[in-house]
Amino acid sequence: MSGLLIHNAAVLTMDDSRPRAEALAVRDGRVLLAGTAEQARAAAGPGATEIDAGGRTVLPGFIDPHNHLLSTAESLAAVDARYPRVGSAAELVAAIAAEAARTPAGQWIRAFSMDDAKYPEGRPTRRDLDAATTEHPVIVYHVSGHQAVVNSAALAWSGIGEDVPDPAGGSFVRDEGGRLTGMVTDAAMELLLPLAVDIGCHGPNFHTDLPTEHLLGWLSDAARPYLSAGVTTVCDPQVSARELRVYRAARDAGTLPLRTFGMPLSHQLDALTQAGLASPFGDDWLRLTGMKFYSDGTLLGGTAKFTVPYGERGQFAGSLYHHPDQLVDLVTRAAREGWQVAIHTQGDAAMEHTLAAIASAAKVSGPDPRPRVEHCGYPTVEQAKRFTEYGVIPVNQPNFLYDSGRDFLRRLGDRAHRLQPMREELDLGLRPALSSDAFVSSLRPMDTIANAVGRTTREGDEIGADQAVTLHEALRAHTLDAAHAVGMEDRLGALRPGYLADVVVLDRDVEGLGPDELRSVNAWLTVLDGKVVHRA
Repeated sequence: MSGLLIHNAAVLTMDDSRPRAEALAVRDGRVLLAGTAEQARAAAGPGATEIDAGGRTVLPGFIDPHNHLLSTAESLAAVDARYPRVGSAAELVAAIAAEAARTPAGQWIRAFSMDDAKYPEGRPTRRDLDAATTEHPVIVYHVSGHQAVVNSAALAWSGIGEDVPDPAGGSFVRDEGGRLTGMVTDAAMELLLPLAVDIGCHGPNFHTDLPTEHLLGWLSDAARPYLSAGVTTVCDPQVSARELRVYRAARDAGTLPLRTFGMPLSHQLDALTQAGLASPFGDDWLRLTGMKFYSDGTLLGGTAKFTVPYGERGQFAGSLYHHPDQLVDLVTRAAREGWQVAIHTQGDAAMEHTLAAIASAAKVSGPDPRPRVEHCGYPTVEQAKRFTEYGVIPVNQPNFLYDSGRDFLRRLGDRAHRLQPMREELDLGLRPALSSDAFVSSLRPMDTIANAVGRTTREGDEIGADQAVTLHEALRAHTLDAAHAVGMEDRLGALRPGYLADVVVLDRDVEGLGPDELRSVNAWLTVLDGKVVHRA
């Protein structure tokens, strides 16, 4: 394999021994050297491909440690209901009706990323969707991924009648007369769709039963949006048998677009224990890194569990997926088997249960357990201090603050300013990672970085400005510290000799740019495993 030389660049290595350089040499899928142009040219050797970066910023390839890759690929092939593209119930009905006009009767219509908190008419119902089509079962996933709204045809297809009971960990939302509205939350989603796996009350079930060839095709098509954003590695935080089979098939076919790591969902703990399997397992392309658990629900959907209920009228009491003792038992058993544990947690009440589980797991874990708290929505000051006792890794998604911050401010009041307190986490000596939670929000790392630096809502309101981080802290959190979150900081996340040659050249020098300018930055060039895989 010939060498690659990138020069005339502002190289930010994430290597503390040499944080900056002007050129980078790569050969045989590995970083050789970051240094001066002369040093790098000599290291790359004769015949190396030379790329003049024109003063642009060069970084390690972005690592997204919480990204639902396969589901994001599905969403890119479905109806896009994301705000502001769809900003009202009427616009949602129109988008579904347009899709129905080109879809054979009887086939499911799926839409992703509805943000009904912004709809002037309020939350849509099955009657709204019935106005779009009665010939197709329809499901519209909420932007949080924790709830959905369906039409009457979907309820009929699923055999769900007015007398359906709420399952543990979820609910069927009803109107004042007790009739189904078509909105379902969390574990109730398990009963709606043709599903590939049964996950019980272990999380929201979006693991739909779809033809493998469709999933493989959509996964292959996702290469362009990911690589053009500079993403070279993702960790899928909710892997079931469906995801793992598709990722393995893509790897065998040579169509896996990125380094793909995964966390099996906790419903598989007993089966994996019987098989003698624990993390880390796999290689540098496809790897299992930890196990995913759910404590509470979602901020946007009103199911995050706070000590003091939230909402304009204090109407959101929140919900838990497991009894606290059950969560402790699950997490402790997983840690005893050798799994790194990762627990979805939003509200401070749920955080107490999460910390109890982590404390129990710490007694049986190995010497470097690295427990993760996914989203880490609202830890109190005291809870954040307790993170330091266990080496907790907060996995933050500041895109939520931009996309839905005004809704958080309205529903949480002053508490909203403490959401995802990344400045505090860094000052405590923790290593928080940045991630997207795509399909829930933008998969583009520069959006995430801009929102960590800016801490404003889409409308321009400040939301926890004192928790903002610097550009360099944000870049590190999406590269080296993200690699640390998945246990790969010995070979990914830095431009250090011997590391895997995953590199992104951004389309300008980003130092000195403000948040709005950062959001417009793309990858000019992306290198994966030493090969150029994207050119602007």
